[in-house]
Amino acid sequence: MYSPTAPDLRLRLRPTMLSDLDFVISVETDARNLPFITPWERPQHEAAVRIPDFRHFIVEAGADYERAGFVILQGCRNQHRSVELKRIVLQPKGQGLGRACVRLLKRMAYRDLHAHRFWLDVKALNTRALALYASEGFVEEGRLRESVRISIDGADGYDSLIVMSMLDREFHARVALGLEAAA
Repeated sequence: MYSPTAPDLRLRLRPTMLSDLDFVISVETDARNLPFITPWERPQHEAAVRIPDFRHFIVEAGADYERAGFVILQGCRNQHRSVELKRIVLQPKGQGLGRACVRLLKRMAYRDLHAHRFWLDVKALNTRALALYASEGFVEEGRLRESVRISIDGADGYDSLIVMSMLDREFHARVALGLEAAA
């Protein structure tokens, strides 16, 4: 299990088990999360639990470490040391859980997975996530214009994906400035 170093923050990640997948799918298909992600089929999650290149975690938070969401890292054995934050889906919103989780994942990427580059893509309509990632030091690399089809409230259209990343030297510079906990 991975947990932050701050003792007052009640957040940890534990490896997802196959018995967790009903929960994972329920969070992923929740109406509050659907506009921001493209849900996977159960076999895709099963593969991510089993394949060593992935890390699939349940996010546990609060006094009793209740399940609060899940995260998926991909490229964990990538020869180029480029690790992707493939998915982060959290149920409680507006409680700082996303920020705490991103910080924990950055430390994991650089400390445990020895990443050179930690990257993600995010839908342009997900303005809260974009602001969070930018404030956490991720740099926009580019946009894949109108690359994902979306349907919101019965209206179909397209959204762009914004690719963002952080390099190991950028992370370590943030550590030196006191903006990150040491990896």
